[in-house]
Amino acid sequence: MGITPPARDDIVVQIRHSGISTGTEKLFWSGDMPPFPGMGYPLIPGYEAAGEVVEAGLDSGYRVGEHVFVPGANCYEGAFGLFGAAAQTIVTKASRVTRIDRGLGAGGALLALAATARHAMAGPNKSVPDLIIGHGVLGRLLARLTIAAGAPAPTVWEVDPIRMAGAKGYQVMTPETDTRRDYTSIYDASGRGDLLNEWIGRIAKGGEIVLAGFYTAPLQFAFPPAFMKEARLRISAEWTADDMTATRALAENGTLRLADLITHEQAAETATAAYETAFSDPACLKMILNWGTA
Repeated sequence: MGITPPARDDIVVQIRHSGISTGTEKLFWSGDMPPFPGMGYPLIPGYEAAGEVVEAGLDSGYRVGEHVFVPGANCYEGAFGLFGAAAQTIVTKASRVTRIDRGLGAGGALLALAATARHAMAGPNKSVPDLIIGHGVLGRLLARLTIAAGAPAPTVWEVDPIRMAGAKGYQVMTPETDTRRDYTSIYDASGRGDLLNEWIGRIAKGGEIVLAGFYTAPLQFAFPPAFMKEARLRISAEWTADDMTATRALAENGTLRLADLITHEQAAETATAAYETAFSDPACLKMILNWGTA
């Protein structure tokens, strides 16, 4: 497999760290990924990567030595780039990457998840969560961003005892121990669309449920309870450039912690074992592949 030659507006990036997604990438691994634009096999996964510019096109606006976040690439000959960031060397349009502080280290690879969380919360007609479903990386980022925004600390639901630890400034509990039924904004970060009826039963009249996970099965719910609550459903899509700019600033000034969300890191040469750990070990919040010795 080769890499397409760079053009004048491209940069070549030596990836240092890339993250493994337990959402979309796990669906590829298990065979449950529904048809997706640009999907095909073989493919290069990954949309969380950070590295150093080692070659810059004359029209790229970048310099060799700058550190960047890379959301993916489609530069491969003989393989699909969906999303294409899990590689040692990539070629990408300069307009797709974001300059970041080298000091973020491996945590720089988590900026996509942070921007995704911010996109769900920030903007017109959006409200911060007062209940978050799931205490994985996305759930923790939603909670941290809520607190960083100066809003009241949210409640977080988690059913796995291993993942209940690590909260700072907010409470994590199981659904069974929570008696509230007046939440105004419930954010799902678990992808458990089969629990939609449970969440509808927990909102106040006119409350909102934000679907921030990835759902492979059709979503359905009982209409009468939703009717009585005048429930609102909102789907949160991908992050935008503004989201990346805002979360990068929060991460670089220390307001938003990222590095402590990385629980596992392995050399890229051991990728097979790393993916298995990321997808099967509940203690693994975020697995990072280190490409430094690849």
